[in-house]
Parts: sequence; structure tokens; C-alpha cells
Amino acid sequence: MSKTVLVEKIAEQANLTKVDADRALKAFISVVSESLKSGEDVALVGFGTFSVVERAERQGRNPKTGEVISISAKKVVKFKPGKALKDEVEG
Repeated sequence: MSKTVLVEKIAEQANLTKVDADRALKAFISVVSESLKSGEDVALVGFGTFSVVERAERQGRNPKTGEVISISAKKVVKFKPGKALKDEVEG
């Protein structure tokens, strides 16, 4: 689903204009991003939890040459779905 379609669906379900729905979505993304940057998890009960985890340095291979390369450590965003979301998706 594209952002445009998501905004349309939010506007429809929340009885908002598309402009207001777009503003709300941008605000949500901004708040989640800032929280994760500051090291704070974002937990939405029933939906899931966004968190930042440290991925350790590891060895990989260049797919073209097969040469062993070092992949440096970095922080990555992780999402763990909540039980309600899992149940909804599993059907």
C-alpha cells in the first residue's frame, strides 16, 4: 500500500479530510522517529512495538566476487507485532 492510499483510507475511516489525515500520518512518523532516535521504544498495545537494536559487526561476502568482507556494526529499527495484530493477520 502506498502512502497516498494509506492517507485516503485513514481519512475515510477517521472521517477526516485527506489533508488532515496526511498531517496526522506525518506527525505519527515524526514522533516515532524522534522517539527511536532518542533510544525510546514505541509500544502500541495490540499493534506492536518499534525499537532500535544494535546489530554486531559480522562477516559477509561480495556476491559478485565471493570475496569476504566486513559488515560494520549499526543500529537498526525492529518491529515486533502485538498479539492482536498477529491474530488478525493469521485469520
